[in-house]
Amino acid sequence: MAASLAVSFLMLAGKMAAYFITGSAAILSDALESVIHLFATGFAAFSLWYAVRPPDAGHPYGHGKIAYFSSGFEGGLILIAAVTILYSAVRALIEGPALRQLDVGLWILAGLTLVNLALGLALVRVGRRHRSLVLEANGRHVLTDMWTSLGVLAGVGLVALTGLTWLDPLVAIVVALNILWTAVRLVRTSVSGLMEAADTADTQAILTVLDQAVAEGLISGYHQVRHRRVNDQLWIEYHLLFPEDLRITEAHERSHVVEERLARALGPTHVYVTAHLEPETHDEAHPEGHREPADPLLLQTERRGT
Repeated sequence: MAASLAVSFLMLAGKMAAYFITGSAAILSDALESVIHLFATGFAAFSLWYAVRPPDAGHPYGHGKIAYFSSGFEGGLILIAAVTILYSAVRALIEGPALRQLDVGLWILAGLTLVNLALGLALVRVGRRHRSLVLEANGRHVLTDMWTSLGVLAGVGLVALTGLTWLDPLVAIVVALNILWTAVRLVRTSVSGLMEAADTADTQAILTVLDQAVAEGLISGYHQVRHRRVNDQLWIEYHLLFPEDLRITEAHERSHVVEERLARALGPTHVYVTAHLEPETHDEAHPEGHREPADPLLLQTERRGT
C-alpha cells in the first residue's frame, strides 16, 4: 500500500503538469481522477492497518468490516470525480478548448500509464490471493485510472493528428462515464458487504460438505445454516441433527469431523464454526416455532434432498 500511495503522488504531479502544459480538458479529467485516488489510497492504507487488529471485547468478530467502508468511500470519491469531470468537459465543449503542446502531454501520460498498469495488476493479484477487499478495490481503482489514461491518450492523440479540438472535451465525457461505472460497482460491493449478503460460492461449498455428511450417515440432517464473510475470515453457524440415542461425546466428534471438512473445502479462508447439536426428533421436542425466523437456506436444502 505504501507503493500505491507513492505512485498516487507521482500520478497526480505528472498529470497536473501535463494539464498545465496542454490546457486539455481530457487530461484535466485524468488528473482529477488521480486526486480522488490519492485520498482513497490514504484511507485504504488506514483501513488495512485497522482491519488486521485482533478481536477485542468491543469487536469480537474483529475489525475487518472496515474494508467495506473503504470500498464505499473510494466509490463515493470516484463518483464525485465523475460528476466534476462531466461538468468541466461540458463547459469546455460549449466554450471551446484552447490547446497547446499536446505532444509533451502525450509523452508524460504514456509513461504514467505504464506505471499504473504494473501497479494495478499487482494490487489486484495480491488482494485476491489474500482475500483483501481493500487491496483489490484499490487495485481496480488503479486499473480504472490506467484505462482512463489510455482513453485520454487516444483522444488527445486524435486531436493532435486531426486538429479537431472539440474531440478533447468529448473524450473527457467518455472518461467520466467510464469511471462512473467503476464507482457504482465499488459502492455496490460495499453495500453488499455491510448488509452481509451471502457469498454464493461459500453457500455452495458449505451445503456440499453438509450434504455429503448426511449421505454418509455422519449426521441425520441440518438446518438454520448461516454464514458471514469478512475478507479471508468466514463465520459459519448451523444446527446438526443426530440419532436420539447417540452419546453427546460421539455427536461432538462427528460435528468436529464436519468442521474439519469445511475448513479444507473453504481453504485458505480462516473458518470459524458454531454448531448447535440436536436430536433428530427436533420438531417434536420444539413444536412451537423453533425454526423462526425462517431459515433462508431451509428450502434450498430440502430441494437438495436433505
